Amino acid sequence: MVIEHQGRLWRAVKIQHTQPGKGGAYLQVELKDIRIGSKLNERFRSSESVERVRLEQRKFQFLFAADDMYTFMDDETYDQIAIAGEDVGEEQIPFLQEGMAVMIESYEGEPLGVALPDHAVFEVVEADAVVKGQTASSSYKPAVLDNGVRVLVPPHIEAGTRIVVNTQDRTYVERAKD
Repeated sequence: MVIEHQGRLWRAVKIQHTQPGKGGAYLQVELKDIRIGSKLNERFRSSESVERVRLEQRKFQFLFAADDMYTFMDDETYDQIAIAGEDVGEEQIPFLQEGMAVMIESYEGEPLGVALPDHAVFEVVEADAVVKGQTASSSYKPAVLDNGVRVLVPPHIEAGTRIVVNTQDRTYVERAKD
């Protein structure tokens, strides 16, 4: 949820509803500034109202990266926009693949963030050897993907295998079906 508070746009990161024995109920909300990235803890009483901001979400296709700018193309109008790496998100940049469909959130025409698909397919370029005797419990071994990200994979995955990775938490999902 994105709200307008103190003249800025904030994304609600954590929300905790509290109803103390004495006094009225309130929401303890951790807010993160969309543009700057600063955090704020705010307490909203049930009598207060906040203005929820409607973000426009459009489907774009990732084209290429040049310097620290990432170029995307609108699927409907074929217009291209360039977004700075800090707005894309440092943790998401390694998962961008040419031609990948993404959702870009914007407010009043200004792009605020890029949402990647939940899963993406990558090739394992380096996988450690299996340690014998660890088959009794579910064991995982470290592996390096073709984008340079390290993930934990099951013992049967070897270098050259294509796997599906969760882009949100960087975890192994399954072997790719292609």
